Amino acid sequence: MRDWMKMAGIRSSEITDQRVFQKRRQLLQASVAAGMTGLIAGSAQAKSESVPINGTIIKSPYRAEEELSSKKTITTYNNFYELGTDKGDPERYANRLETKPWSVVIDGECAKPGTYTLEDIIKPHPIEERIYRMRCVEAWSMVIPWNGFSLADLIKRVEPNSKAKYVAFETVVQDDLPGIRRSVLEWPYREGLRMDEAMHPLTMLSMGLYGEELLGQNGAPLRLVVPWKYGYKSIKSVVRISFVESQPDTSWNLSAPGEYGFFSNVNPDRSHPRWSQAKERRLSGDAGGLAALFSSKVETRFMNGYADEVASLYEGMDLQKFH
Repeated sequence: MRDWMKMAGIRSSEITDQRVFQKRRQLLQASVAAGMTGLIAGSAQAKSESVPINGTIIKSPYRAEEELSSKKTITTYNNFYELGTDKGDPERYANRLETKPWSVVIDGECAKPGTYTLEDIIKPHPIEERIYRMRCVEAWSMVIPWNGFSLADLIKRVEPNSKAKYVAFETVVQDDLPGIRRSVLEWPYREGLRMDEAMHPLTMLSMGLYGEELLGQNGAPLRLVVPWKYGYKSIKSVVRISFVESQPDTSWNLSAPGEYGFFSNVNPDRSHPRWSQAKERRLSGDAGGLAALFSSKVETRFMNGYADEVASLYEGMDLQKFH
């Protein structure tokens, strides 16, 4: 486990978390005109080409009736630490992420382990468009039209056994990714869900948005989307899915367990130790870059507005403790 306190000396351009975050936010507020750090998403660098998804996309009943964030905002204002820690780094370095060929190892407590190609995973499932609210722990949010299918459909295919209580995920590690060279987190990036969370119909695997294949900065070619949790649970560029009996380690929980719990459910009543989660900046329309500093704040909704569907999963749990 990394000693987070040793990281306090990392300069603001390298990390958006911990004590550096507060200093960085103050600098941003004082220096908007100068365009400091990653709140301005740079678009001058090379980036991946947009490719329409092949096949028919079905409209899903899971559709938030809110103004969509623009494709520009969604693809230029991102967290993807393997590509860098500033918000513009993922777009800037997305061309370094090699996504072809791609395979996913599925292992652990299941009847059909193996190495599956991307086509193996995607082809059997009808692709849906789901419009989800997505909430970042840094108190900004977007409304995104994802394309994908329920993770539960894949789980059923590989037949986990009775020992499989959790599903663990890992992100790709490639030497040419600039963030890999920094000791911001232990690589590979890891996440996990309890089995009932993974099987919930809202939980999806996405390979696209706005009817196009995912770009590198958004987690190409395959990522998890869990809309009632903070964004760091929606792991990008997945290369391993493991069925395990014990609660798996997750990257942010390892790095800062007092700040990032395993469950990571959106909860306005459970503040981050250094900032409130009661409000969020909604990056709707084309509110990327500098506009992000001035976009309107809205009240954060419990479970990100999906409480009617998922709150029963946590019945009887102390949500201040199990955060």
